[in-house]
Amino acid sequence: MAALDVWVVALVLMGTVGVGLWAGRRTSATVADYFVSGRSTPWWLAGLSMVATTFAADTPLAVTELVRTSGISGNWLWWNALAGGMLTTFFFARYWRRSGVTTDLELISLRYSGAPARWLRGVKAVYLGLLINAVVIGWVNLALMALLQGLFGLAYTTALLVTAGALALTLLYVALAGLRGVLVTDALQFGIAMVGCIALAVLVVQAPAVGGLSGLVAKVPAQSRAFFPSLGTGNVAYTLSLGVGSFLAYAAVQWWASWYPGAEPGGGGYIAQRILAAKNERHGLLATLLFNVLHYAVRPWPWVLVAAGTLVLYPELSEHKLGYVYAIRDLLPTGLKGLLVATFFAAYMSTISTQLNWGASYLVNDLYQRWRPQRPAIHYVQMGRWATGLIALIALGVTTQLTEVSGAWEFLLTGSAGMGLVLMLRWYWWRISAWSEIVATLTPLIVYGVLLLAGSYSFPTGFFIVVAATVAATLLATYLLPGTRPEVLTAFAQRVQPAGAWGPYRVAAITDAPLGVLLLCWLCGLALVYGALFGLGYFLFLQPVNGVAWLLACLVGGLGLWALGRRYPVFG
Repeated sequence: MAALDVWVVALVLMGTVGVGLWAGRRTSATVADYFVSGRSTPWWLAGLSMVATTFAADTPLAVTELVRTSGISGNWLWWNALAGGMLTTFFFARYWRRSGVTTDLELISLRYSGAPARWLRGVKAVYLGLLINAVVIGWVNLALMALLQGLFGLAYTTALLVTAGALALTLLYVALAGLRGVLVTDALQFGIAMVGCIALAVLVVQAPAVGGLSGLVAKVPAQSRAFFPSLGTGNVAYTLSLGVGSFLAYAAVQWWASWYPGAEPGGGGYIAQRILAAKNERHGLLATLLFNVLHYAVRPWPWVLVAAGTLVLYPELSEHKLGYVYAIRDLLPTGLKGLLVATFFAAYMSTISTQLNWGASYLVNDLYQRWRPQRPAIHYVQMGRWATGLIALIALGVTTQLTEVSGAWEFLLTGSAGMGLVLMLRWYWWRISAWSEIVATLTPLIVYGVLLLAGSYSFPTGFFIVVAATVAATLLATYLLPGTRPEVLTAFAQRVQPAGAWGPYRVAAITDAPLGVLLLCWLCGLALVYGALFGLGYFLFLQPVNGVAWLLACLVGGLGLWALGRRYPVFG
């Protein structure tokens, strides 16, 4: 890079740290302030933070690989999760904020009772907050290293040292400022990242070899440009057709069955953390809605355009994800190249900052504070800072052991397949107990492990087997093993006021919109976001008739939400 590029990157990094420390200057010595920003976050800031967190250094590279190997329709691998995101918006966001917990794992103690609940909360705090979290941070580190190696030809050790430096800068403001610093820097980083990605998309499309949007449409095969897969017998990883079973796994099962960071069924993780940090129930719901709109309808297209352009620019490239990196290297002038590198660092820091703060909240609120209760509030904040550093250190060690992330993705999606049903039903069915969640957590790990050892796991058949076994085992545990104590169920129902099958614990005066209305809101939300996603896409790929049709669907969805919100207490 030229000197100007280096200065741009340095300015963004130092500015991010400075803004994070400035934003955290009002963080007081309480756990709630440190981990949920004093529950005072406006909806727009919470929503921007959600979407910034899900933009990691590996995300544009992963989208590029999907488009180059599976066509644009390959993005259904993650576009399917909108169904779960909208479900969280209308069916769960209000309950999360109403629960008043500090972490989503604290809900276990609020909803269940007895030794099983205590052990479940503690084990999940370590498993998710430390172990799984370290793996997630590790693969984000690996993605940044791959970008640095591809863009600058750095040796592995040098790329690792640069990544460790970025991790240390992120750790600095996260440990000192808590979630408030994370939220404000997320908004700044999202703005930088979007400007950089849009600039790259414009330059790729305008490159002489591509020839503008018309040239892109003419030179990229129609099957690669299709937004929906052609159903056949092909494997999505190798051809542009998608088996019926694979499509059903993505579109009908995966979004509600599997746990995945940022796409947990019923909310959870750092999505729940932002909802819990919101000013009130309305702000929590609107934040989640904003996240779904930006995450699925707005942000993908700059990545997709670049990915499609690399099919023209680098048709013989075998390391598909590096197409994005080479486009930065070859097409960006001085200054803009620095901005794109800064974009990736901003995306990296926004993801890492959340993972560190969220993981530390589990270790302190759901493990340490229960082990060492009744200490001064400042003591737990200090322990949160130490936990943040511990997670960063372990994640850096994990990074040196990782070689690829596809195995980790498969493990997370299949090793939790079927667990999502319990995470949703615990809000709506009183019979769900700690044993239900324990069995739902262990069964997919066991069944998946057995299939792997037997050499008989393949997607999607193996995935369906794991889901079916988990659901069956969970229902048996729900009916046959001890349930939650009545006084705990009564207290939970009075605090959260859940709808659904609450039998003798039902709260008489529920002021929420009826479930049927929320279902209509969910459908309208899907129409709104998918309509915007495909409407914008069809216009970009010069199919205005289809674009108008999908934008009309978007308009109908938006008007439906507006009308339902005026008649029922959906947003109020």
